[in-house]
Amino acid sequence: MHDKLKILQINTADRGGGAEGSAWNLFSRFRSLGHDSKLIVGRKYSKDADVVEIPRKAHWTGLPWQWFADGARSHEGSLPGMRKLARCFDRLANPSRLIDWWNGRDEWTFPGCAQLPQLIAPKTDIIHCHNLHGWYFDLRILPELAKIAPIVLNLRDTWALTGHCAYFIDCDHWKNGCGNCPRLNVYPAVRKDNTNWNWQQKAKIFKASKLHVTAPSQWLLDRAKESMLDAVEYKLIPNGIDTTVFTPGDSAAARQDLGLPLDAKIVMFAAAAKSSYFKDPDTLWAGVKRLAALDPNLFFLCVGMELTSETDGIRAMGIPYVSDARKMAQLYRSANVFLHMAKAEAFGKTVTEAMACGTPVVASATGGLVEQIIDGQTGFLFPSGDSEALAQSALKILKLPSEAYSAMKSAAATRGSLFSLTRQADAFIEWYYSMIND
Repeated sequence: MHDKLKILQINTADRGGGAEGSAWNLFSRFRSLGHDSKLIVGRKYSKDADVVEIPRKAHWTGLPWQWFADGARSHEGSLPGMRKLARCFDRLANPSRLIDWWNGRDEWTFPGCAQLPQLIAPKTDIIHCHNLHGWYFDLRILPELAKIAPIVLNLRDTWALTGHCAYFIDCDHWKNGCGNCPRLNVYPAVRKDNTNWNWQQKAKIFKASKLHVTAPSQWLLDRAKESMLDAVEYKLIPNGIDTTVFTPGDSAAARQDLGLPLDAKIVMFAAAAKSSYFKDPDTLWAGVKRLAALDPNLFFLCVGMELTSETDGIRAMGIPYVSDARKMAQLYRSANVFLHMAKAEAFGKTVTEAMACGTPVVASATGGLVEQIIDGQTGFLFPSGDSEALAQSALKILKLPSEAYSAMKSAAATRGSLFSLTRQADAFIEWYYSMIND
């Protein structure tokens, strides 16, 4: 019988998709297992007492700017552009951070992070870090935190391996120190090419921090091993979903519940950010339009964007961002196929959720997506950026005979159920104990 652990996680926020949702799910799961589970974030939205926001502190000359930043941040969810405005005010509140931004260096001047050793409870067993980019964390504090407890760095993208970008796509400068960056404007963007300096600083900090590195896909873990990220060990632990919620169900009942047509074949996809270079929304929409042209009777369901009933001549319904997992599961169950487009992807959470609900997936053959989908069995993979291939792959599923389609649905559900939150949390707990014992 193991002792209960004191687990501290660090992430950008306690609400959202991707890394935010995964960190929150682990935080909640660890707590339900009886462990002392805490979450430290750059932005706190919940009222959970076990979630602590890193204090925002300004240089004494920048106090008025910090007040403006705090005001803008309080309206992030209700007014567009507030997050960007808050970031600008934060820079003005800390002159050294403003200088770093101006010169294209990573912004690490977040004075509140100096309080982390005090915020961390005594005798913390594990410090589990998720995304450390997102304008909230001073990477230079890692070596000090490593003196308190073993640090797990949970890679969610390739930012830790590069001089600035969250995904390097087809660039290999990250292998040899970056510099001469071809995409300075890719998130998180930098004003000038100081990417070699950024890369060198990260390498020094990581080496001094004795990190235990994990990734949700073998693709990302292999990239980490090729990089300057010098770790104590590397471990593959795929992201998990709540497989008590994301399960197969009655498609007709789901459609009736959601007010969707009962007699049409439904193609579902999630709206990518309009400016996302990694998600490639232009190719996704081109594929959707092509698919609609091939079969005008299809009905398209877009989650994350409001659409009119007729968008660009296609039958479509848009639903704003869905935070309710049970409603999301119903949406997956209502669809005949789920589309996922990406130029780069460490792990597709929506892909796993859709499969777990018994919905075949068509996705671009990139990154960790290749490890999630069994091509030809749980859906199809197509070349990234190829809208025609996306449309043809989806049409292939939609035209399957009923018996073959049922077999694909069943295979998708079986595959999706393997990526459970229970399995993910158990793998981390077992790993934590081995670190402590070593």
